[in-house]
Amino acid sequence: MSIPLHLGIRAHDFTQVPLKDLIEKLQFYNFAHIQFALKKSFPDSTPSLTAISPGTASYYGNAFRQAGIQIAVLGCYVNIVDTNPYKRAQALAEFNTHLRLARDFGASLVGTETGSMGLGYTTDNFTEEAFQQVVTSVKLMVAEAERFGVTVGIEAGLHHPLYSASLTRRLLDEIPSNNLQIILDCANLMSPTNYLHQEAIIMEALKLLGNRIAIIHLKDFIVQDGAIKIVPVGQGWLEFEPILRYMKYERPHIQGILESTPESHLRESIAFLQQIYEEV
Repeated sequence: MSIPLHLGIRAHDFTQVPLKDLIEKLQFYNFAHIQFALKKSFPDSTPSLTAISPGTASYYGNAFRQAGIQIAVLGCYVNIVDTNPYKRAQALAEFNTHLRLARDFGASLVGTETGSMGLGYTTDNFTEEAFQQVVTSVKLMVAEAERFGVTVGIEAGLHHPLYSASLTRRLLDEIPSNNLQIILDCANLMSPTNYLHQEAIIMEALKLLGNRIAIIHLKDFIVQDGAIKIVPVGQGWLEFEPILRYMKYERPHIQGILESTPESHLRESIAFLQQIYEEV
C-alpha cells in the first residue's frame, strides 16, 4: 500500500476571503490541513493577538473541523528577539495566547520564525548574542507549551538569528523538550551563494533535525539580480526529490504545507509535487 502525500496550504495564500469561501476553496483542492494565521486571514476577528478569546478560537476551529480540515500549524509569527524588552515581552504574550487557545482552535502546534534584531536585514542577526536571545525566548515559550500540552514549532530563515540547520540543531540540544519541534522550509536555507550545493544542505537539514521535524513547508525559489526570489512551486530551482523522499519513506504521513503559491498556480504545483512523490 502506497503512503499518500499529505498536502495543505497556508490559508492566507488564498488572500482574505469569507470563511465559507475559504473552506470551499480548501475542499476544492482537497487540502485536509492548513496553516492558519487568524490575523492574516480574518483581521476583523483580531483587534489584537492577545485579544483572541476561546470563543473566537472555537468559532474558526469548529468551522474547519466540520469541513474535515485540520489546523496543522496555528501561525503566530512574532519577533521573539526584538531588542526592545517591552516589544519582545508583547510578542511572547501574543505567542502564549495562541498556545493557550491552540486546543480551542483544534491545533496542537503553534509556529513562528525567530524574527530580527533590527528592522529587516541586519548582520546583528548572525551573532552569538542573537542566538542566545532565541534560546531565552524559546525556553519561555516551551515552558508555556508544556503547561498546556501543546507544541512550539520554530522555523529557520536565512537572514534570521536561526539561519541554518546546524544552528537549529543547537537550539534543540539547548532545549531538550519534545514540546519544541521544527517547521522545516528548505527554501529558507538557500542563498545566492549556496544554492548550487542545495542537495547537500537539504540532506544535512533532514539528517540533523530528523524526527524533530513536525511540518514541512513547500515553497520554491530562483535567484534574480543576486537575491533569492520566491516563485510558485515547480517554477523554481529547489530540488524537491530529497524532501519528498524523506516525507514518503522516513516520515510517512508527515504534513506538507504549500507556501507562497498563488491560487492561479495551485493545480500545476500540486501535480508537480505529486509526480515527484510518486517517482521517488
